[in-house]
Amino acid sequence: MAVRPEPDISAFLKSRRAALDPAELGLPGGGPGRRRVPGLRREEAAQLAGISVDYYTRIEQGRTQNISDAVLDSVARALRLTDDEYTYLRSIAYPVRRTAAATASQRVRPGVRMLLDSMSGVAAYVHNRATDVLAWNALGGRFTYDFAALPPRERNLARLYFLHEERSRALYPEWDKGGEYMAARLRAEAGQHPGDASLGALIGELLERSAAFRRCWDLQGVRSLCYGVKHITHPVAGELWLHYESLLLPPDTGQCLVTFTPEPGSVSATALGLLTGRPEGGGTGFAVDGAPPAGAAGGAGERTAAAGRGGARGGSAITNPTN
Repeated sequence: MAVRPEPDISAFLKSRRAALDPAELGLPGGGPGRRRVPGLRREEAAQLAGISVDYYTRIEQGRTQNISDAVLDSVARALRLTDDEYTYLRSIAYPVRRTAAATASQRVRPGVRMLLDSMSGVAAYVHNRATDVLAWNALGGRFTYDFAALPPRERNLARLYFLHEERSRALYPEWDKGGEYMAARLRAEAGQHPGDASLGALIGELLERSAAFRRCWDLQGVRSLCYGVKHITHPVAGELWLHYESLLLPPDTGQCLVTFTPEPGSVSATALGLLTGRPEGGGTGFAVDGAPPAGAAGGAGERTAAAGRGGARGGSAITNPTN
């Protein structure tokens, strides 16, 4: 049985210290070969934060019950944390202030389903914070995975990516970068929603079953939702370069609408058009070996309605993470 992971402030802060170059910060002893371990020493991090070494050590050990906002801000500045990393640090440093969040909703509102159905020439789907794909439009069920051919539990972006690695590597040429981004997204969600049981179970399962996920998770990355260009190698349409946007739906749902749009008149637009009109469940996207067919839904409206019954803020641009 997978064990639910707990946020580890010690591992996170150590990884951020190790990522810094002392020479770039004007500290002595920097440069290649000058230190036994990379990054800042604890005393240097404490110096940059303007606090005692003992106080910084207590923070890094997780003894943060009485830490002030001002001190945590100083630590974040000293370690050059990004906005996403700072949000995550606050979430795990103040456990008594965190509000336990219920598992994200599996139901997709009728208005969102109608929005999906109205999109043409655009691939789109809705997923929750545990990366369960809850609804999709016609192209959304064809351009990557054949969601209609999968049982509901297997319609999960992280499981498909890490537990069916051979297939996902064939689909995503920049697989390593995408895997690091997905692990960083899951870490950010876990920090902000510690009470989401499905999210915790997913992370625990991936840590247990995927060596690649463990490597990505150990990087201690934290990322918010982003936008950019995704490179996909589709078995029918070939090479696709699609602009994608990640749009948060009202926060009580824990859901995100992701759209993938080709440049008008581009080779990708023509290639994506090859998938239009093909029946779902007909092998136009990747299926999962050994997964029993779930049965293809009829039209887009029937499909998204069935998905609905079954069940932060934006970030900077990045090329080709997986969503």
